[in-house]
Amino acid sequence: MKQNLKYEGKGKALYSTDDEAELIQVFKDDATAFDGKKHDTITGKGILNCAISTFFFKALEDIGIKTHFIRREADTDMRIRALSMMPVEVVVRNVAAGSICKRLGLEEGLPLKRPLTELFYKDDALGDPMINTEHCELFGWATAEQVRDMRKLALSVNAVMSNILEAAGIRLIDFKLEFGLLNGEIILGDEISPDGCRLWDIKTNRKLDKDVFRRDLGGLSEVYHEVATRLGIKIQF
Repeated sequence: MKQNLKYEGKGKALYSTDDEAELIQVFKDDATAFDGKKHDTITGKGILNCAISTFFFKALEDIGIKTHFIRREADTDMRIRALSMMPVEVVVRNVAAGSICKRLGLEEGLPLKRPLTELFYKDDALGDPMINTEHCELFGWATAEQVRDMRKLALSVNAVMSNILEAAGIRLIDFKLEFGLLNGEIILGDEISPDGCRLWDIKTNRKLDKDVFRRDLGGLSEVYHEVATRLGIKIQF
């Protein structure tokens, strides 16, 4: 059962439980973009993101990739293991899109020869700046070994997700992951949903992710619901 609010972010909130080793992660209907400058409330978004994250966490757990997921407790509520979160995001890119196009002058949609991993310092006030392994070591955010492990895990997640999504007619363009420590072991945390992924229809390149909200391309809830439906996830509002 949810108890005290421990943290509230743009898309989720964390509550304590009667077990100090476990938390309740609540997915919100809030949608934000451009570091919070654009904001709206999208009915059903929390339910959809919780269901999709549950789907992917279960798929990863089934093949031995450890995550903070324990179980889905309600439409928007997920019971998770309490991790000591690392302030480093790992982004995996299969196709050029978003910030890498601006940074390197690449054409959006350019397929990459192999998956690329990038590191970002998780700090909304700073705009989540891009960093490297030396930054992580120097400032104590992660050791070089931990960075290697996070990159390796991220690539494993990429392979699993890419196969699942491709079977559903969806191309995984890029996505971000967050990790934490549990008894010294790196564990996948946060969420895996269209909020943190770029997903394009394989045939048409139609966007099926939060870019729909960023670029005013249509209804976000409808797009997320389409992703869930293609994955065989049944949603009831």
